[in-house]
Parts: sequence; C-alpha cells; structure tokens
Amino acid sequence: MQLGKKVVVITGAARGIGRAMALAFAERGAHIAAVDRDAAALEETRAACESLGTRARAYVLDVTQEAQVIKSFDAIAADFKRFDVIINNAGITRDALLVKAQDGAIHSKMSLAQWQAVLDVNLTGVFLCGREGAERMIQLGNGGIIINISSISREGNPGQTNYSAAKAGVAAMTVVWAKELARYGIRSAAIAPGFCATEILAAMKPEMLDRVKAAVPLRRLGEPAEIAATAVFIAENDFVTGRVIEVDGGLRL
Repeated sequence: MQLGKKVVVITGAARGIGRAMALAFAERGAHIAAVDRDAAALEETRAACESLGTRARAYVLDVTQEAQVIKSFDAIAADFKRFDVIINNAGITRDALLVKAQDGAIHSKMSLAQWQAVLDVNLTGVFLCGREGAERMIQLGNGGIIINISSISREGNPGQTNYSAAKAGVAAMTVVWAKELARYGIRSAAIAPGFCATEILAAMKPEMLDRVKAAVPLRRLGEPAEIAATAVFIAENDFVTGRVIEVDGGLRL
C-alpha cells in the first residue's frame, strides 16, 4: 500500500505508541483520524500530525461503547471519503495476581471489575473497531488493512490474567480476520510489543524499571517510534497478513 493520501484511523492516539504511529503515518503523507477518550491530549496529536502537512482530525470515542464506535466511524468515512487503515491500539492495564495468599491466608484476588475493564477495552474494543472498520472498507471498495496491537504478554505474564487473556484473544482475532476478509482485499496483522518506554512504565520505581530492562536481551526498553515503524511496514507490505510480529528486544516470557 502506498500511504500517500490514505486514511489511517488510530485508536488510543492521544499519547505513547498511538501518537508515535499517528506521526509516523503522517510523515508518509497519510491522512490521520486520531481516536481517543482524552480530548485535550488528542488535540495535541492532531495538531502535531497536521503540522507535518497532512490532514488530521480528532474523534473523542470510548471504544467499549458500540453506538459511539458506529457513530464515530460513520463520521470518519463521511469526513475523509476513504477508510484504508485501522490500528486498534487503545488499551489499559489493571494488574493483580489471580489470588494472593500467605501461609494459607488469602490477602487479595483479582476482582471481576479488574477483569472486565481490561477485557472491555483491550478485546471488545478491538472487536468493535475492527468490525466497523472492515464494514466501511468493504462499503467503500478500496480494501485496506487492520493492524491490532497485541503484546508479548499474550503468552502469559504473572499478574496479568486479564491483560494476557485479552491480548491472546486479539492475536487470535487477527488470524481469523485475515482469513475471512482477504476476499474483500482486506489484510489483518498484529504487533506484539515488549516493554516500551511509555507513561505506564515511566511511573514505575527506578529499581523495578531496572529489573524490567535487565530481563530484555538488548538491555533497554522499546521506543514507541520502533513500534510505529513496524506498523508502517505492515501497511506498506501487501503480502503481510495473518501474522503477529513480535517487537520485544528478544524477550520471551
């Protein structure tokens, strides 16, 4: 896919990896539909993309709400008259051990609220946006690509029952969509980042962050721009579909 003047929809675009991807595609001449719940930060992303000489618009959206997704995606299609790439990046964490105990006494356990919040955003949100994006790609007749952000945690990471389950589901949906949507000229692929230098990790205590880095063979965190470069590669290479690309510095959980 040649990215010039193509329309790229990115959820979770207000900061971090989402903003890095928006800027990377804008630098290649793509038009950007930036989606997030944080209106103020989203406007910063939109302005930064537009400063690169491309067209960019912001859409405030909660990806867990079906009616909002449908309305916003209708607006994007109407505003741009195209729908070429959707990147399902919006995600949250609510980490906790399944059950935490000492000497047979239960201290805590992952709550249903923690489980449901992560599944709602990280799995149901991807489903809703992927479904609505595919529908509009088919209607507009130009094909396209769905890029989902999974995680190396899909293999199972202690303290992340909810997140690991959601990201494994995202990887599975990616393969299903590649098989189902190829007949319409729509590809589907995913990226599984390792530990990246985002606001979530920046909030860690220095000693904990040092332990995270030490587990990575390259001895550093990934940069959002490196994940963005992978998304650009997937979009531009028309023979990539149905695969999850790990970008993790060699880390294997």
